[in-house]
Amino acid sequence: MKKQLHISIGGKVTNVFFREFAKQHANKLGITGWAKNTKQGKLEIIVQGEQKPIDAFISACRRGPMGANVLSLDIKEEPLEEEFDYFDIRPT
Repeated sequence: MKKQLHISIGGKVTNVFFREFAKQHANKLGITGWAKNTKQGKLEIIVQGEQKPIDAFISACRRGPMGANVLSLDIKEEPLEEEFDYFDIRPT
């Protein structure tokens, strides 16, 4: 069953290509959504997909790309309101 999660990642997550890292993993896993940096210096991600690929995506986000230092990862399940066709990087 398809689900949607809102993920907020804190730590050193900007200027380390984390959004591109997230996009590459999402595409590889066949999940959709988007990622953007926030004005508070966090990374905000919405993902949609099946449980197993989302679990693998979250595991990758806990590590992050080289140069990142993930200090917090908050995950909230949300209702699936709008379905995305692909994973996008959004501007701040």
